[in-house]
Amino acid sequence: MTAKAEITITYCTQCQWLLRAAWLAQELLSTFGDDLGKVSLVPGTGGVFRITCDDVQIWERKADGGFPEAKVLKQRVRDRIDPERHLGHNDRSGAIPPQTEG
Repeated sequence: MTAKAEITITYCTQCQWLLRAAWLAQELLSTFGDDLGKVSLVPGTGGVFRITCDDVQIWERKADGGFPEAKVLKQRVRDRIDPERHLGHNDRSGAIPPQTEG
């Protein structure tokens, strides 16, 4: 049996980002469920908002320019734990393909 992925969300308590961190944790647990061994919320300071998957950084607020959309975060987690997995509507680009005239 392979080890299940571990997600860590480190958030700034001074900035009061607990709810944002908890919401993203819930989104990941709802999507990946049994594929995750643990989702941890870790309080920090200094404006930190960092998400790691198995100790590999997949999002950092300053480097990535803000907070992740749930869709983008799910794609990054999927790419690390199960690249072949389809995420349904989260994998759609949102663009409407041009119609051809027939």
